[in-house]
Amino acid sequence: MRIEATPVGDYNRIRVEPVTGSIGAEIGGVDLRELDDEIIAELEQAWLDHKVLFFRDQDLTHEQHLTYGRAFGQLEVHPFSPHVDDHPEILVIDSTPEKFVSAEVWHSDVTFRECPPLGSILLGRVIPPYGGDTCFANMELAYELLPDQIKSEIDGLYGVHSYVKGFGRNMSTEELAETYEKFPDQKHPLVRTHPQTGRKGLFMARNFMLTIDGMTADESRALRHRLYDQSSIPEIQVRFRWRPNSIAQWDNRCTQHYAVPDHGGWRRRVERVTLIGDRPA
Repeated sequence: MRIEATPVGDYNRIRVEPVTGSIGAEIGGVDLRELDDEIIAELEQAWLDHKVLFFRDQDLTHEQHLTYGRAFGQLEVHPFSPHVDDHPEILVIDSTPEKFVSAEVWHSDVTFRECPPLGSILLGRVIPPYGGDTCFANMELAYELLPDQIKSEIDGLYGVHSYVKGFGRNMSTEELAETYEKFPDQKHPLVRTHPQTGRKGLFMARNFMLTIDGMTADESRALRHRLYDQSSIPEIQVRFRWRPNSIAQWDNRCTQHYAVPDHGGWRRRVERVTLIGDRPA
């Protein structure tokens, strides 16, 4: 398998250093507390080019975190996860020895919405001395590497996505029914076209996709798991090691991510702002 490296664009105001040949770039020469239109434009182009951006030493307040996120669009409020007091747009993932929390499955975020997120900006607040990395996968390359037979098979097929598979597991029957009225099942194409670049990529979330439309869960299982397995190809991945005040900013439309649960008894707190997206097509 030969992977062609992502071309490096020209940037005047920021430094862009690719981390792998297929996904991810570390951004330098920028303080996210001091932005202007030219820097935002270059960051947006780097984001499209590399799909995930990494920043170091960005000591942002909650207000500055929100301001940076809003530079790229409108922010959403997660319907189920905890948030920072007085800032509902800032989702909190706080894993402690008493309550271990980790998204240890390859997924795109909140695919049970009619319009899943455009992307997210995750800030490391409390970072363990080791472990707790986040891995990201290029789902456009995952699609490209599929055999032509499977590409033909999934063309025009839709996945059925539901909050029930993830967030609904601990809900009562009454809570499930009430929540379902707000978040009914959604059908999204297995192959999504990126609205800005026009590139095709696999679009799914193992923790939210129930089945493939027109098939039972049993009938779709073999195909679903064949597609899920595309995320596990090392050549399409990048792994980010966190430090305090580091940021990972990913495009939810063309990537998946996986939080590695190997930080044992150490606390890990990260905070996320998430951009409202459009309906996949």
